[in-house]
Amino acid sequence: MKKWIWLLALLAAFPPLSTDMYLPAIPSLARQWNQPLWVINLTLVCFFITYSFFMLLYGPLSDRYGRRPLLKIGITVYVLSSLCCAAASGAISLILFRILQAAGGACASSLALAISRDVFDFREREKILAYIGVIVALCPMFSPVIGGWMMSHLTWRWIFVVLAILGGIALVEVYRMQETLPISDRTSQVKIFASYARLIRNPTYLALVLIISVSTVPVFAFIAASSDIYMTGFGLSAQMYGYLFGFNVVALMAGAIACIRLKRMTSSRRILSISFAGIAMGGALLLLSPWQHPLTLTFPMFMISFAIGMSRPPSNNLVLQQVTQYAGSASSLLMFLIMTLGAGAMWLISWDWSDKIQILGLMGLICGGASFLGWLKIKHI
Repeated sequence: MKKWIWLLALLAAFPPLSTDMYLPAIPSLARQWNQPLWVINLTLVCFFITYSFFMLLYGPLSDRYGRRPLLKIGITVYVLSSLCCAAASGAISLILFRILQAAGGACASSLALAISRDVFDFREREKILAYIGVIVALCPMFSPVIGGWMMSHLTWRWIFVVLAILGGIALVEVYRMQETLPISDRTSQVKIFASYARLIRNPTYLALVLIISVSTVPVFAFIAASSDIYMTGFGLSAQMYGYLFGFNVVALMAGAIACIRLKRMTSSRRILSISFAGIAMGGALLLLSPWQHPLTLTFPMFMISFAIGMSRPPSNNLVLQQVTQYAGSASSLLMFLIMTLGAGAMWLISWDWSDKIQILGLMGLICGGASFLGWLKIKHI
C-alpha cells in the first residue's frame, strides 16, 4: 500500500510542483524581459488551459489502452519540455514550452485518481486519498520556498531543471509499476465523446463535479496573485514570500489530516458541509479586513485552503463512486473542470485591479457560498 501512496502522491503533485515552485520568479521575469505582468502570467494560464484539455484525452485513452503506457509517454514529454523551459530565451518561448510541458504532465493527476479507483475499494480509497492529500499539500508548502531560494542563490532556470528531475523520478516509478486496469475492464475502442456524454447524463456525478470545481476557484486565484500582492504590493523578498505562501498552504495538509480525524466521528456529508461553509467564511474575512498587511491575506486564505484540503478526500471519493465504468474519463472530466475554472480565475485576478485582496474575498464568498448551497440540494448521498 505504501508504494501506491507515494507514487499516486507524486503523480497528483504535478500541478502544484509545476506552478508553485515557479511563482517567485514571475515578478523578476516581468522586469528582466520588460513585459507586463499579465504576459508573464500567461505562462500559468496557458499551462492550466492546456493541462485541462489534454486530461480529457488521457482519460478515455487510458480506459482503452491502460494507465501505464499513457503515463510513460506523457511524463517523458513533461521531462523534455521542462528542460526546454530552462533554456527559454523570452516570454513567448517560455509560454510555448510551458504549453508542451502541460500537454505531457496532464496524464499524471487525472490518471492518479483513475489508478486509485482501480486498486482500492470505496472505504480504503477515501483513507488513501486523505493520506495523499497530506503528502501533496507539502508540495505547495515547500515549492515556493525552494523557488525563492533558487532565485536568491541561482537563477530561475534551475527551477525547471528540478522539475525535470522530479519528472524523471516519477517516470522510473511508472516503469516499475504493474498495470492496474485489467484487460477485461478496458473499453473496446477509444470512446472520447461517448464516455463524456454518458458522464454528463449522470446528474449526481455532474452536480458533484461542478460543486467541487467551483469551490477550488479561490485557491487558484491566490496562486496567480500571491507573488504580485506579497512582493510588489507589500515589498517582501522572494524568500519571505515563499515562507508566507508555504505557511498558508500548510492549511491544505492540515485540512486533509482533519478529514482523517473527523471521518472517525462524523459523516462525509457533514465534513463537506463544514468545508464549503469555511471557504465562504474565509472570503468574507478577506472582504471585511479593515487594514492592509501581509497577514490580512495570509490568515483568511489559511481558512479557505484548510477547508479545501478537508473537502478533497471525501468529495473526490464520492465522484469516483458515481461510476462503474470509464473511471479514467470520470477523473479526467473532474480535473478538467477544476483546472479550467482555475485558469479562468488566474486570468481574472491578473487584471489591473486596485485591490486584489478584495477580489480574492469576493471569489471566496461567492464560490464557497455557491458550493455550499449546491451541496445542500444533493439529498441522497
